[in-house]
Amino acid sequence: MKILLTTHQFLPAYSAGTEVLTASVARELRRRGHEVRILTGFPGSADLREDERFDEYTFEGFLVYRFQHAYVPMGGEQSLMALNFDNALAARYFGQIADDYAPDIVHFFHLSRLGSSLIDECINRGLPACLTPTDFWVVCNTAQLRMEDGSMCNGPSNHAGNCIKHLASTMKSGVTSKLIGYLPTASVDLVAYASARFPKLRYPYSNEVRAVNRRLLTNVERLNRLRRIVSPTQLMTETLVRHGVDPDRVIQAGYGVEFTPYQCNQAGRPASKLRIGFIGTLAPHKGCHVLIEAFNALPPNTASLHLYGNLLDFPGYAMQLQSLAGTANPVEFKGTFPNSQIGAVLAGLDVLVVPSLWYENTPLVLHAAAAARKPVIASDLPGLSELITHEVNGLLFEHGIVGALTQALARLAHEPGLLERLSDNCLPPRTTADYVDDLMIAWGSPVKLGIESAKS
Repeated sequence: MKILLTTHQFLPAYSAGTEVLTASVARELRRRGHEVRILTGFPGSADLREDERFDEYTFEGFLVYRFQHAYVPMGGEQSLMALNFDNALAARYFGQIADDYAPDIVHFFHLSRLGSSLIDECINRGLPACLTPTDFWVVCNTAQLRMEDGSMCNGPSNHAGNCIKHLASTMKSGVTSKLIGYLPTASVDLVAYASARFPKLRYPYSNEVRAVNRRLLTNVERLNRLRRIVSPTQLMTETLVRHGVDPDRVIQAGYGVEFTPYQCNQAGRPASKLRIGFIGTLAPHKGCHVLIEAFNALPPNTASLHLYGNLLDFPGYAMQLQSLAGTANPVEFKGTFPNSQIGAVLAGLDVLVVPSLWYENTPLVLHAAAAARKPVIASDLPGLSELITHEVNGLLFEHGIVGALTQALARLAHEPGLLERLSDNCLPPRTTADYVDDLMIAWGSPVKLGIESAKS
């Protein structure tokens, strides 16, 4: 088969979970004899002409098409908010690729920077298409279901008034944005409804309000035209269905990872200090600051902390993390590494910590930790708790609570037999081959089967 995969960003410039998953699936498909190409978004310069926003490169022998997105008017669209989910220029580019390459199936791993209008391009050509939602982008513009103050969000209100307030709160200046922040959500819902009902109504940011108002409905209508949606967690399935996605299009199938036998060695009791690790994006919602503060509260010479992540992704936050690092217990900022080395990295740790402050969608590093038989200390949030069972293969702590995480770390450092017991319960994870089996079932399956639970 000829297969086109899409994602919002890709290797080698970006190497978070969605990018690694996309590349792993591409490799497995090629190993099975299929031809694979990849379309990715990219944060391009605002100064590029429209005809300069398309280029190509190769990665590990795969042809990668790239659309350089920016929040400037393009493709006839003036609303900057609409450019993230309804980008006509990206859709035209995708249509050209589809016509030239003529894939047998398109599988979307992420639609940010490209837009859900790519689904329309597939439908118009009779091209089968499926989606793996790797985060909550479909229902949430930030993809995190998390408010500016860090509180959790259940998704858009009736007319996305809460989303409009959230976006207004991120604007650094302007009387209008400040005024919106003080209004009740019901009042903003009413403004959004009136703006949609009367298109000629004009006021500051009226186009943006209309775009936010129609975002969820537009995305859901398009998702309901896909052949299948391969949801990685029960949390994701419930979130999509609650916001209008047809449950008969959803298959639930957990991710798989590539790993080698040496990564599955038994974890042993550390010789001296407990070796604690964090692997992921150094961004506020990942909660690394919670981990450093909890680590600092341990008695001197108890443990060492090894942080793997790019300090340049969010430089302001990275500086905050570096300023938090104490001296009683060493904190090492280790940078990034190729995903092929994750086994060696985990071999140098005793425990992995995932202190996320949002509804994580089972990050791939959890599967890698299981392969390496390393217990995980994780926030007690849905998604994470689907893979980590408290006192079985790891420990859960109340998310965002420094003292609770310190207590969990101290237990692993001092409680006899705990590390070994948790390690013994780390079961081998699903493989990339398992996951690709599920994808190929989804690609060829009829729609009206109800929610299925694939191999989990």
